[in-house]
Amino acid sequence: MSWISDYRYTCLQKWALQTLQLTGRIPNHIAFVMDGNRRFARSKQLDKIEGHSRGFSKLADVLRWCVDLGIKEVTTFAFSIENFKRSNEEVEGLFNLAREKFAKLLEETNRLNEHGIRIRVIGNILLLPEDLQRHIATAMLRTEHNDKLFLNVAFAYTSRDEMTQAVESVLKNDESADDEPLHPSDINERLLEECLYTRHSPPPDMVFRTSGETRLSDFMMWQLSSSVLYFTDVLWPQITIWNFLASIVAYQCDRCRMERFKRGERLHSAQLAKASEFYSLRVQKFLHRLDANRRKLLIALASN
Repeated sequence: MSWISDYRYTCLQKWALQTLQLTGRIPNHIAFVMDGNRRFARSKQLDKIEGHSRGFSKLADVLRWCVDLGIKEVTTFAFSIENFKRSNEEVEGLFNLAREKFAKLLEETNRLNEHGIRIRVIGNILLLPEDLQRHIATAMLRTEHNDKLFLNVAFAYTSRDEMTQAVESVLKNDESADDEPLHPSDINERLLEECLYTRHSPPPDMVFRTSGETRLSDFMMWQLSSSVLYFTDVLWPQITIWNFLASIVAYQCDRCRMERFKRGERLHSAQLAKASEFYSLRVQKFLHRLDANRRKLLIALASN
């Protein structure tokens, strides 16, 4: 199964896509909490892993819808650090599924490059098996120059861990720096935001969660302060293009109410950056080292 499907639209579906593009603003970034794979498997008397596999197949359709609607960035919550608490059989099954899908991704790199899709895995990938680390790092490096659609896969991820890693990045990079170290006044909300896994991504405009759950499950808690939240009772493997388009309509209805708040957040961020000398050479060199060190880690993992 490809990472992006060859979904065939009906005439009515094509008309609906075009109408939404013409009559309202399309979100730039959508985050999906793909919930309900196990419940779907139970309802169909399937193995849990088959439910997760059906969920991946649905993701391929969703990515096609996003590309054709003009959405530039998609983030998916694929594997929480909390999932390590599940049975060894299910965790290993999920890892095997990830191995299969990332191996497929590497086989179809040309197809991803054709569509301009960049893969970024956000999470503590050092918690994963070494062979899976290698697949992930290779996929990220091979697609790093694409810029039409950014697919962020949250794997071995929680918000708490992401914030902890951000703080550790500040401490570790500061201690090892040959350049001028960060000043205590440099370390604030604005700097920590730039040390998150999502440093090069805008906050999601909308969060789409399936299966009837109305919680965020420690997913992107820092980034979602101004996001539209959309919940549906449909299980992830069963969502249709109409469920997806309904979420876009809901976003377009709610967006206007959020714009004033978003403007206030952008102003606050700019004021904080100015007050803390965020754009000073000292801080920008630190962030450049952070990016360089993260890429060096990917190269090392890909070569293992």
